[in-house]
Amino acid sequence: MQRVLLLLLGVLVSACSAHAEPHAFTGATIYPVSGPVIEDGVLLIDGDRIVAVGSADQVRIPDNAQVSDVSGKVILPGLVDTHSHVGGPAGGDRSGALHPGVRALDSVNVRDHSFRRALAGGITTMNVMPGSGHLMSGQTLYLKLRANPLTVDDWLFCEDATFGVCGGMKMANGTNPIRDQGGPFPGTRARSAEMVRALFSQARDYRRRQERAGDDPDRQPDVDLGMEALLQILDGERTVHFHTHRHDDIITALRLGDEFGFTPVLHHVSEGWKVPERIAEADAPASIIMIDSPGGKHEAVNLLWKTAPALEEAGVDTAFHTDDFITDSRLFMRSAGLGVRAGMSREAAIEALTLAGARMLGLDDRLGSLEAGKDADFIILSGDPLSVHTHVLETWVEGQRVFDRDDPEQRQWATGGPEVFRGDSLHSHGQGGGQ
Repeated sequence: MQRVLLLLLGVLVSACSAHAEPHAFTGATIYPVSGPVIEDGVLLIDGDRIVAVGSADQVRIPDNAQVSDVSGKVILPGLVDTHSHVGGPAGGDRSGALHPGVRALDSVNVRDHSFRRALAGGITTMNVMPGSGHLMSGQTLYLKLRANPLTVDDWLFCEDATFGVCGGMKMANGTNPIRDQGGPFPGTRARSAEMVRALFSQARDYRRRQERAGDDPDRQPDVDLGMEALLQILDGERTVHFHTHRHDDIITALRLGDEFGFTPVLHHVSEGWKVPERIAEADAPASIIMIDSPGGKHEAVNLLWKTAPALEEAGVDTAFHTDDFITDSRLFMRSAGLGVRAGMSREAAIEALTLAGARMLGLDDRLGSLEAGKDADFIILSGDPLSVHTHVLETWVEGQRVFDRDDPEQRQWATGGPEVFRGDSLHSHGQGGGQ
């Protein structure tokens, strides 16, 4: 019996040791983002963490390490998409224009094929949001596209999905939430702002009633899920992600943030090039989209590429997003190329795909750059990140490869059209988006 136990223990130790073997990627051009580009670099990971990043003469590769020669390739941190609608997220309904208690968490399908497209595009972390047809459509969801998810809980950053802050709050102004027929929705921009002010004022009153009740449970107001989410915003625990296009709408969003003590992440900011200094003065980050086929709503008619360099010049922390399906997740990386073409610096454009987005989600301590101690999230590219001829060859999340272009089936995630993803095959085979 003792011999059997010793043998079992030996097997377990061997299995654990094999799993814990470090993995070195050598010969690549590495973009740490937090530092200068490294030629003939080495990325060393162990388990789900980065151990070291540097040149070949700086990083010591352990004797027991697996070594992958990726000479001629490029390694970037995993891409961070600050604004996506993949996975079927739902928000508030027609019963009202403001739904702070509604959560995208309760609607996202991790088996949706759209996550496969994201992995093929090099996206490893994303902010999945409800739409912008409401002044406040609900709570967003920050997701890490880990391997083999069973449910959405496997992709969360928060530990407590029931009561924790697992994302931000989606807000919007401009034409999207305005309804001519009235009812619970605003009919004008002015009414839109007034309704938001009224809601945050209610949250302040809710807080005052809680404070007056003290430790007396009989005097405490009934728990209001929407109010509790708004208090998280007022306390700086939940980030507001604010859809806004016209320059006057941008200023309104900043004004509301100033009045109630929060700094929103501004999304789209189509006319941001008109007021970059005001955005910078508010210290508000901006998540923008680079569209090469203008169209859509009238208020976005002035969506110009020059917003990217204008924001950079003003000192605004700027990230890119897909707003998938507006930009297919597989084409996210080209945003950086368009930004540079418009006048943005190469360094800022690549940071806008990675570290800048991580900062906007409050996750830059874990991802967005290749540094020792951070999550082993990275992508291997065939060439220059700004070239339209470059492909994502591999996507790694927390030390596990979740996309491999050399795999014939997975290659279709990158190259296939609608027919590749049609039907219920993802469900019938039990395959999640992170496999």
